[in-house]
Amino acid sequence: MPPGNQTSDLDWLFRGTSEIFPDRPDSQNPQENLAQLLAQSDRPLRVKLGIDPTGADIHLGHSISFRKLRAFQDADHVAVLIIGDFTAQIGDPTGKSEVRRQLSPQEVRENARDYLDQLRPILDFDTPGRLEIRYNSEWLSKLDLAKIQELLATMTVGQMLAKEGFAERFSQENPIYLHEFLYPLMQGYDSVAVQADVELGGTDQKFNIAVGRDLQRHFGQKPQFGLLLPILIGTDGVQKMSKSLGNYVGLKEDPLTMYSKLQGIPDALLDEYFELLTNLFLDELPENPRDRQKLLALDVVSQYHGKDVALKARESLENISGGDTAAAEAVPTYSLSNVQFPAPVYYILNASGLCKSSGEGRRQIQGGAVRLDGDRLTDATLEIQSPEELSGKVLQVGKKKFVRLIP
Repeated sequence: MPPGNQTSDLDWLFRGTSEIFPDRPDSQNPQENLAQLLAQSDRPLRVKLGIDPTGADIHLGHSISFRKLRAFQDADHVAVLIIGDFTAQIGDPTGKSEVRRQLSPQEVRENARDYLDQLRPILDFDTPGRLEIRYNSEWLSKLDLAKIQELLATMTVGQMLAKEGFAERFSQENPIYLHEFLYPLMQGYDSVAVQADVELGGTDQKFNIAVGRDLQRHFGQKPQFGLLLPILIGTDGVQKMSKSLGNYVGLKEDPLTMYSKLQGIPDALLDEYFELLTNLFLDELPENPRDRQKLLALDVVSQYHGKDVALKARESLENISGGDTAAAEAVPTYSLSNVQFPAPVYYILNASGLCKSSGEGRRQIQGGAVRLDGDRLTDATLEIQSPEELSGKVLQVGKKKFVRLIP
């Protein structure tokens, strides 16, 4: 909770929440049951959030659940962060049209280390008793056949086919493998193992969280509450944020890239982004959409890189927009020592990460989206003879991608 404000803990805990369950049919407020538990509990609640490190990077869409977990930490509850090192080797089938690739234990461990590093700006890792980090291989790897049979006996095939994605795959005769049926049961068993009072997750996780409630009841525990959070729409304003769709803002991205992407968020998404990604008071935001975009960009970049760095990113973007690339200090660098000259510009665009391929580089040049120190490039066949021609210059694709080329 932001320091010095007069907003209650409950307001911050419930801010941006899509659904809380279960709820009494006669309740006037969907938050009432959980609010009573928070008020009446004589101990800190155990608030569970599970993550499967199936990739290396976290984006702002993922950060929503972690920010909510931090809100519970700040309200003196215990954040139980479960690293799904066992379940990640299967992969959550939710919403998938085909079976996910199974990861090796080494891939999962490496991804988990990266995840935790990226979460440090969000979660309180330092206050004693505020954070438990658990790996679900601790209990899932020890399940014997009798225990697995007990878990499987708590659900029917019909119930499992009701899970998002399974029914569609079944009707289209796409394969559903038996190990995929184990995933929600194992995630649910995590709640039993850590005795969770509350579980956080996106709206697509309701089935899995409900399975956790059923298993807790089966094993004689009080069923957890589910607190569901929205799925963030990406920077394109159309589809959910996803790295594969290219409409994401990654937590590991450099400050200038983060700032430039956030400053271009569509007006229609600004309220949602402020509510889910910041602690700013929503009734105190500027009315002008352009000012709101700049405030959003500055606040979010400050969270992950610090206020001074965010201000420098803002200044650099303004300098680039004004044609003064030399004064743009926050531009990330790319070493031309990795390029063999002579080299076509489209190759440099690909090698530097500004484009996913040389073909995309050619298309971006042809479309007029590429600038070198502010000058638009139009010749897709342009070849650079030596690194000296580019040294110190800013290569730019569109309004959101930049690198300064260095020897």
